Amino acid sequence: MASCQYPRIKTFTTLTHTLNLRGRLLELREPQIMGILNVTPDSFYSDSRTPDEAHITDRVRQMMDEGADMIDVGGYSSRPGADDVTPEEEMDRLRRGLRIVRKLYPEVPVSVDTFRADVARMCIEEEGADIINDISGGMMDRQMFRTVARLGVPYILMHMQGTPDTMQVAPHYDNLRREVMLYFAERIDRLCQMGAKDIIVDPGFGFGKTLEHNYELMNHLEDFAVFNLPLLVGISRKSMIYKLTGGTPQTSLNGTTVLNTISLVKGAHILRVHDVKAAAEAKQIYMAMKQNA
Repeated sequence: MASCQYPRIKTFTTLTHTLNLRGRLLELREPQIMGILNVTPDSFYSDSRTPDEAHITDRVRQMMDEGADMIDVGGYSSRPGADDVTPEEEMDRLRRGLRIVRKLYPEVPVSVDTFRADVARMCIEEEGADIINDISGGMMDRQMFRTVARLGVPYILMHMQGTPDTMQVAPHYDNLRREVMLYFAERIDRLCQMGAKDIIVDPGFGFGKTLEHNYELMNHLEDFAVFNLPLLVGISRKSMIYKLTGGTPQTSLNGTTVLNTISLVKGAHILRVHDVKAAAEAKQIYMAMKQNA
């Protein structure tokens, strides 16, 4: 299991982390590709939406065929301006997606993307999810940390400034890296004090950050090694790509692959992506380079 001690180290490459997935140990000996399954009608990347069971089934099979190591199921769009969804509707969407994943691939690690503690609990206890992925870092539901600790499941702790509605209005930091690192240090300590285990750190690219903020964090991604915890990077087709290069989410695959490759070199353990094949190829090339260093 990941330790709650976080001594300063220079690189992720010397570490092998493990995640306890409901009694099964997953060793992160090589980077993991987490495929995104959006069971929502309004995800920011329209090509990833899966409005019915047939689309969900096709999407899951495609991702697994292309090399996904795990799947992240989300039922609540976090893009600015997205419609609010009741807990009941979110759970209905997640239940539909999780049941299809579990039927097709019973052993694949599955995370549930939600900031609601009760929804997370139901997905773990009733639908067989393995990991909780919380974009709010426990800020939008004060019961989340206690729920994570009680369930004893891996928890993806993401940094976000503000809420999905306000995060991109006018993001401001006096010292970006210092504030983000303190955010994680405080929350990791609180989780550990509650008895949580297997914490995964996600810098939260695009969540309460300007274009410059995003690239400053990417440039210093290796700094997150100080926590001695697995690092997840999710930059797939985000605005930090197409606002820089021009275009739309639909035209941002090349930029995504470039940033995914940089993330691997800088120590990412998990890449959360829409395009599994491209990410898996980047991983394959990175591993070949690493093995022949």
